[in-house]
Amino acid sequence: MDESSLYGVGRKLIPEIDLLLKKRFRILQAIHIAGPVGRRTLAELLHATEREIRNETSLLHEQQLIDIGQKGMICTEVGYEVLEKLKMLYHELAGFTQKEQQLAQLLGIEKVIIIPGAFQDEASRRLLGKEAGQLLTNLAQANSKIAVTGGSSVACIAPYLQPNEQLPSAQFIAARGGMGEEMSLQANMLVAQFAKACHASYKTLFLPEFLSEQAYVAMKAEPSVQEMIRLYEQVHIVVHGIGTAEEMAEKRGSTEADKRLLHEKGAVGEAFGYYFDEQGEIVHQIRTICIQPEHVKNSHHVIAIAGGAQKAKAIKAYFKSAAQQTIFMTDEAAANEMLL
Repeated sequence: MDESSLYGVGRKLIPEIDLLLKKRFRILQAIHIAGPVGRRTLAELLHATEREIRNETSLLHEQQLIDIGQKGMICTEVGYEVLEKLKMLYHELAGFTQKEQQLAQLLGIEKVIIIPGAFQDEASRRLLGKEAGQLLTNLAQANSKIAVTGGSSVACIAPYLQPNEQLPSAQFIAARGGMGEEMSLQANMLVAQFAKACHASYKTLFLPEFLSEQAYVAMKAEPSVQEMIRLYEQVHIVVHGIGTAEEMAEKRGSTEADKRLLHEKGAVGEAFGYYFDEQGEIVHQIRTICIQPEHVKNSHHVIAIAGGAQKAKAIKAYFKSAAQQTIFMTDEAAANEMLL
């Protein structure tokens, strides 16, 4: 921050201005995302006391940045304008601007976007989904083919998608078949949700993830599967998550023998059915029909989403061989762990 700027001069008079601005920005931001929301819920979302939230929201209300009604607090148009104008300043004060640049260089990709907090916190999850949804909306063009994987990170986007001039002509494509028992987080379910929100079309892939070699060969020859493979070759945007090897093995219901094999091979992360070690080398592959790494690398844009300090090692490993045109969205906790 330039000490000769108006804000820099103000800091001389009010040294605590940075802390106040960051705190009130986060409260207003959370109200914008979660509203209508009550004080108690907001306090839980931000890990603050109800008294603190009551004091701060009273001030925000006096400044006409929020409205308070029977259903809770909502952000006003004036409040939203303030959020947009102060977004870059908040990022700089929080140290995110520098960290985003450092992390993009470390991972060798186009861009990194950091949101405050940790993915485990609902407020951070909602913000991650909102920012990713806005990014996807901005990147999509008329007739875009958008491949989407499953997972909790990608699922956060659904509530924040809405149609614009381009999206109704887009097609959302399931990047993989079924996996585990969490139907709501599977690619087939998510592409249907994304398409409905955007008034777009979608294409699903109803196949089990684990296939025998014989079944794999037979299924690849099926006309419907051949059509999906052709679509993967034409994809413009890929939206995907990154998992830890242990987490993904558990979600897939892998046997104890398979888990031991992954451990022995040093697997730390997973994406697109491939497990990789800390050097980014593929050490195991699931025999399944899904989008392939070469399809991802040939796409115009890639949005990768993963958060939580526990995923730092998996994220760094994945990006050793990932598409350079990736925009990676993560949380403060994971970013800090990766930059240690």
